[in-house]
Order: sequence, then C-alpha cells, then structure tokens
Amino acid sequence: MLARTLKGLLFASTVAATALLCPTAAQADDLQTIQQAREIRIAMSGQYSPFSFANEQNQIVGFDASISEALAERLGVKVTIITTPFDGIIAGLLAKKYDAIIASMTITPERLRAVDFAGPYYHAGRTIVVKDGSTIHSLDQLKDVTVGVTLGDAHDKWARARDNLKVKTYKGLPEMLVDLEAGRIDAIVMDSVPVLVAVKETGQKVRIITPPDSDGGIEGMGIALRKNNPELKAALQKALDNMLADGSYEKISMQWIGKDIR
Repeated sequence: MLARTLKGLLFASTVAATALLCPTAAQADDLQTIQQAREIRIAMSGQYSPFSFANEQNQIVGFDASISEALAERLGVKVTIITTPFDGIIAGLLAKKYDAIIASMTITPERLRAVDFAGPYYHAGRTIVVKDGSTIHSLDQLKDVTVGVTLGDAHDKWARARDNLKVKTYKGLPEMLVDLEAGRIDAIVMDSVPVLVAVKETGQKVRIITPPDSDGGIEGMGIALRKNNPELKAALQKALDNMLADGSYEKISMQWIGKDIR
C-alpha cells in the first residue's frame, strides 16, 4: 500500500512539474481573454501616415486603424488602439501590454522566431526616395551617403547591413521628408505605399527609385500576436479573409491609399 501511495505521489509531482515547465499547456488562448473582456488592444506607431496618424481631434486614424476596427467588429468586441514607438513594439506585445500589432510590420524570419502572424493583410516593396536633382539614380549609386529609416523596421536592418551607408533613424516619414528637403539626409529607405501617398499630398519634388526584386521585392505585412494562440490567429485570419471577400477591405484601402494594396 505504501509503495502504491508513493508511486501515486511521484506521478502527481511529475505532472505538476511538467505543467510548470510547459505553461502554454494550461494557458488559455488569448482569444478567450479578449472575448471575456469584450475588447482587443491593438498597437501601432501612430506616426506612419496614411496607415496610422493623429487627426485634428487627436484620434488615431488611417488604414491600419480602420483595419483594426473592422477586425474587432467581426470578432464581436471593441478595439482600443495603443500607440507606441515601433522599435519597442514587439517587446510590448510579449509583455502583454496589448493583444496584437497592426503596424505595417513586415513578416520576416527573425520576427517569426519571436511572434506569430496572421495575414499578410497587405503587400509593399522597398523604395528609395531622393530629392529631385539628386545625383543618385539607382541602388548601385547609394554609397557613402546618409539615409533615413524608421527606427526598428525591416529597412533599418537592411540599411545597417550595407557597409557603405550612414543610417539616421526617425519615428516617422514626415520628419524624414523635412530632413531630405533640408539636405540633412541624402535618401529615404522605406515601404513604397506611404511614400507615394505622402509626396502626392505634399507636392514635394522627389525621385522614387525602385530596387530590383532581389533587393527590394514585394513583402507581406502581417498582424503580429503572441505565439501559442492558434484560436486567436484563426479568428483574425477568418475575419481578414471575410473582409477581403465581401469588399470591405477594398473600401478601406481605397479610402486611405487610393488603390487596393492587398
């Protein structure tokens, strides 16, 4: 009897230890928490027009904000948009300061090691922007110059990997365009869509250079969430697929971008 009792205690201890070592086994999917709170908290920079920026009423609006609202509606919850600097946005997700990131984030192998993604929810390619009249006409001529990038994004990493570039980081595109015009930087490297929209609105005289596909091909932007949340990922993907199918995605894209960027 004693041996059987000791065996039972040992088994129970082993199960408990395993649960402690593998917390995801007992952890509820984030979708359940979101449904119980009837709220999904979504992070974005708030400084990336036309995707997320503050309007005259200091409300965060734009393509990413509207996509967030539409996804939340399909999940049957309200959305709370949280703005945070892009370079620390994944750390905030892992610290559970919000439930997901919709911030024009490129899906990369490096990021996939830290977080999971639904989507992609749109696609864009790398663009190099120089002043009209610049001597830079191609990617090969982008040497021994200063380039502006958004701190922490995929183009920041791309620029730093090139030995012949000086990199200056910014929180958003408006400041980069000002410094480009003033000659404080020689070029801007970032996604194509916000650049095209911004220069159309401002009328700023620039030249846009599109690198070859091997060095600036179309990339997918994803909805980032914490790993081990298959239910939340599936729910977000289903909501996104429904938006693409019923025309609501195209309506949002036309409103903020002027074309369908899926």
